Amino acid sequence: MKKIFVTGALGQIGSELVMKLRDIYGYDNVIASDIRKTDSDVVHSGPFEMVDVTDSKAIFDIAKKYEVDTIMHLAALLSATAEKKPLLAWNLNMGGLINALEVARELKCQFFTPSSIGAFGPTTPKNNTPQDTIQRPTTMYGVNKVAGELLCDYYYEKFGVDTRGVRFPGLISYVAPPGGGTTDYAVEIYYEAIKSGKYTSYIAPDTYMDMMYMPDALKAIITLMEADSSRLKHRNAFNITAMSFEPEELAAAIRKHIPDFTIDYDVDPVRQAIAESWPNFIDATAAKEEWGFEADYDLVRMTKDMLEKLSQKLLSKEIQ
Repeated sequence: MKKIFVTGALGQIGSELVMKLRDIYGYDNVIASDIRKTDSDVVHSGPFEMVDVTDSKAIFDIAKKYEVDTIMHLAALLSATAEKKPLLAWNLNMGGLINALEVARELKCQFFTPSSIGAFGPTTPKNNTPQDTIQRPTTMYGVNKVAGELLCDYYYEKFGVDTRGVRFPGLISYVAPPGGGTTDYAVEIYYEAIKSGKYTSYIAPDTYMDMMYMPDALKAIITLMEADSSRLKHRNAFNITAMSFEPEELAAAIRKHIPDFTIDYDVDPVRQAIAESWPNFIDATAAKEEWGFEADYDLVRMTKDMLEKLSQKLLSKEIQ
């Protein structure tokens, strides 16, 4: 990777990935884009372009203008939001993806787009979910992700596009606010723990889901993109995970730092149904064997770092 074009750069992943990539590859060599513009480091620290990914010409023009060799396509509508707006989700998630893939094909770019544990469904084995298994999701987001995995495989097999991707678990970050995902409770709970010492979870107790701290997610993307292509058998849908927990376990980890923290429940039927259709924990053996995936953060280490960094962030906002 020498010149990288990132779509959806102001989202949860993009807002941190762009800065990480700029640190590694140079601030002028990472072109960030989004449909909106904010007063953020992503916008001000290097090239930034306003791009609607449903406009294929706009993607092509930017990629051509900057002579990029890599496209990281992150623009998407997430799980809970996609259930509320399924047609918009299809048009954005699938239309944007095939537009970006076409540009990668025409300009011979390496290509990354994330899949998700949302690509699994209620008939998928829930424990130690295999790399290759049944995928019959019952959400629009899941349907999009399965179709996206297959589409990326197609562009590799048919056109030779160097497509790569991972199935992300729930991602936890102190930088970007929650963006409409089912696993967002695991971000919101840290904010509320610091602000009020209590949290009302929309996910029921005993609901296990795979999770990952954002530094591990960023490392996974970069490691996969730098990996020897000849070693990759699965390419576009590697299972990766760092930890699996349910709300009570997360609350217990927080209490080690905030002893009086309490959690109660007001379960959202829509997001709960989505969560129950996903695996409890997945098997990441293929990612470890094919490109050396390894997570650095477990629940204990992540919670300590998350509370420290988020406290600093919230204090800084109060001072401002």
